Amino acid sequence: MRRFACGERPGWREIAREAGFAFHTIDGAPYWDESHAYAFTLTEIEEVIEAPSAELHALCLAFAADAVEDERILASLAIPEPVRDTVRASWRRGDPSLYGRLDFSYGGSGPAKLLEYNADTPTALYETAVFQWLWLEQGLAEGRLPAGSDQFNAVHERLIARLGEIAPPGLFAFAADSSGPEDLGTAGYLQDCAVQAGCETILLDLGQIGLRADGAFCGPDERPFAGLFKLYPWEWAFQDAFGPAVAAAPTRFLEPPWKMVLSNKGLLAHLWAREPGHPNLLPAYFEGDPACASLGAFVRKPLLSREGANVEMFSAEGTRLAGEPGPYGTEGYIRQGLAELPCFDGRRPLLGAWIVGDAPAGLCIRESEGPITGDGALFVPHLIEPA
Repeated sequence: MRRFACGERPGWREIAREAGFAFHTIDGAPYWDESHAYAFTLTEIEEVIEAPSAELHALCLAFAADAVEDERILASLAIPEPVRDTVRASWRRGDPSLYGRLDFSYGGSGPAKLLEYNADTPTALYETAVFQWLWLEQGLAEGRLPAGSDQFNAVHERLIARLGEIAPPGLFAFAADSSGPEDLGTAGYLQDCAVQAGCETILLDLGQIGLRADGAFCGPDERPFAGLFKLYPWEWAFQDAFGPAVAAAPTRFLEPPWKMVLSNKGLLAHLWAREPGHPNLLPAYFEGDPACASLGAFVRKPLLSREGANVEMFSAEGTRLAGEPGPYGTEGYIRQGLAELPCFDGRRPLLGAWIVGDAPAGLCIRESEGPITGDGALFVPHLIEPA
């Protein structure tokens, strides 16, 4: 793994506009950065990223099967008691999942270490699947990238195929907060994938979702949704006015309610308890567990948080090294052994391995200046170097 300067494509912003990549700059700050990129060997991709991702996802599914049947586990994850039957029924029914993203710390040596699983509402999808691939194709055509380079990226094709497999017959809705360009762009991209899969679709703001008298979710015209992709966390959705209607609704959701079990950082403590010493896992415990004293340097993470909010790093002596503010933490915390992100030219990359269906499908990289990857991190492309 190495970071290398490659220079920006002339006119790439116009290329982005034509490709529908509207959020390459957010609130005046850059989000996409192609002045440099990361290169990997094929062995690194296949053996260090892809194979462990498949294994870890399988471990997560095995945990989910046990968790939904165990009230103690559901309680440890702060899943409210009134919601547990809905989560349990979703798993037992076999409600399919579309995608998720495993985030790793890896810098070119040793095994990649799982930091968390974004299993419910991950973004950075369009830029991975489409614009990153376009960067590679144009770089090869223009001779700016090494001839024969490839990319770990089958996300687009896998999404279309998966949506074709799991989409229920009828209207398939895709919803996000329309005031957030990244969220709306993610939902719009998935809608486009669904259209390519042969689905009838609609894109709408979360606030436009309604509930019919027969219990089906719908849009402003009250036409029922057979399926609903909502870029909105389940822990928020169940607190909303329509939350109690989810259990009996004929609408099928992406992601399904059982993903609450995996989109929770308590998962990390349970995985370690089930697979202690696994090379791709870090020791992790619920806060208050006496075993936390064995961690040395550690990261304190809320069970439910996003984009690094309320994450703190501590030295082995308990000195706070770094931290991010945020609104999370009332539901509880875990402590996870510290695996610092590697530093390349003063920047710290976080590797995100995409799971589509139940198989690894591609890689994205978010790069930050500090040790915690927050919402200001840049998206940087990658390639696989020719042998």
